[in-house]
Amino acid sequence: MSSLGITVKKSEDFSEWYSQVLVKAGLVDLRYNVQGFVVHRPWLMRIIRAIYRFFEEELEKTGHEPVLFPLVIPEENFEREKEHVQGFKPEVFWVTEAGDEKLERRLALRPTSETAFYYMYSFWIQSWRDLPLKLYQSVSVYRNESNTRPLIRGREFLWIEAHCAFSTHEEALRQVEEDMENSRKVIWEKLGIPFLFLRRPPWDKFAGAEDTYAADTLMPDGRVLQISSTHDLGQRFAKAFDVTFLDREGTRRHVWQTCYGPGVWRITAALIAIHGDDKGLVLPFSVAPIQVVIVPIYYREEDKKSVLEKAHSIEEMLKQKGYRVFLDDREEYTPGWKFNDWELKGVPVRIEIGRREAESKTLTIYRRDTGEKKQIEEAKLLETIQELEKSILENLKTKARRFMESRTVEARTPEEVVKALKEGYLVKMPFCGREECAMDLKEKTDGGKVRGTEISFKEGDYGKCAWCGAPARQIVYVAKSY
Repeated sequence: MSSLGITVKKSEDFSEWYSQVLVKAGLVDLRYNVQGFVVHRPWLMRIIRAIYRFFEEELEKTGHEPVLFPLVIPEENFEREKEHVQGFKPEVFWVTEAGDEKLERRLALRPTSETAFYYMYSFWIQSWRDLPLKLYQSVSVYRNESNTRPLIRGREFLWIEAHCAFSTHEEALRQVEEDMENSRKVIWEKLGIPFLFLRRPPWDKFAGAEDTYAADTLMPDGRVLQISSTHDLGQRFAKAFDVTFLDREGTRRHVWQTCYGPGVWRITAALIAIHGDDKGLVLPFSVAPIQVVIVPIYYREEDKKSVLEKAHSIEEMLKQKGYRVFLDDREEYTPGWKFNDWELKGVPVRIEIGRREAESKTLTIYRRDTGEKKQIEEAKLLETIQELEKSILENLKTKARRFMESRTVEARTPEEVVKALKEGYLVKMPFCGREECAMDLKEKTDGGKVRGTEISFKEGDYGKCAWCGAPARQIVYVAKSY
């Protein structure tokens, strides 16, 4: 493996593997001279734009409308909801000067936008006729993270946030379920990333929420990554911002609210980490900037014309069918170099055309996920590509699901919990439900965190807590996280 490619195995040094893929596959440039802020290069942005598009389509199918709110939020907005401000203020970047003059009031670069949206909702919502109100925006947010890792933790990161208001709590809870389903449709069905949607414990919910439900996926190093979340806000923000409506009987009431945040940045990190292999990225058709690359192969000048003519005809045919295709006819690189380069970038399918293919009605097809290469009849190309589009995604889903299942274990004793977390497992265990127990577990396992319970879970008698031995009222998942 050349120094231009990946020089470590993903299974042996995931951290270094991940860093190399980000740079060598042309995803980010880390040389920008402000820590925690990264340059997103074209290959990465095309992947990210596809993920944005999938979520935006699902949101708009379910009645959400797009908006764009200001980047800056005045400090007094944060002060209205005390739990929220305590949760986010330590991470806020403040704008305090304009030119050479001090501003009269501090302005925050949005760490999240509840306090911007709901200030305006107090004007927009007056009657039951204005409900439900379902809006979203696709933006960057800013938090002064101390430990940064591109696409996992940063000081500027990309996401979508949806903010909804309803006349009843029942409608709000149905929205929470809809948010979970939208996450499943995109993250699992389109991207093949498995996850658990867990109800966070009370001490780990979103600042200002009544309940938080979050999607956790397991990364190759045994740490979980939260990639999406939805929150039942109850009426806390409605009361803080005086968001009220006249109901059908003429009574003024506070609305019920939810907010939903698909973490586009982190979903992209999971896509890279979970599907990638020792050669680099492995992308499903859904997000691949180039779905099919055509590499012409000729070593004699007399073969060049016929090879390129056939390559161009195949390119045109696939483009007419809507596929993203690139004909790599660069003469400054050898075919072998091109193979390695496109494998590093994760292009799902490669078509090789040499003298043999040009003289016959055949093509050589290579699929990135399995490394399988085969010859097909040219007449069956479209059928083959359509089959590969489905087959590659299903294969990635199967491998990812099996990995997550294989790295999930049950534990009944503190010794089993410690051992499993140390070895990079996601732990399922009976739990007493006490915050003091969770904090003790976290301290003594060097970061093992109670992630929460599955959504359908009902409290009951589950024997003894695996950590403290007290009566267990829940079954929870525990893992280390980023």
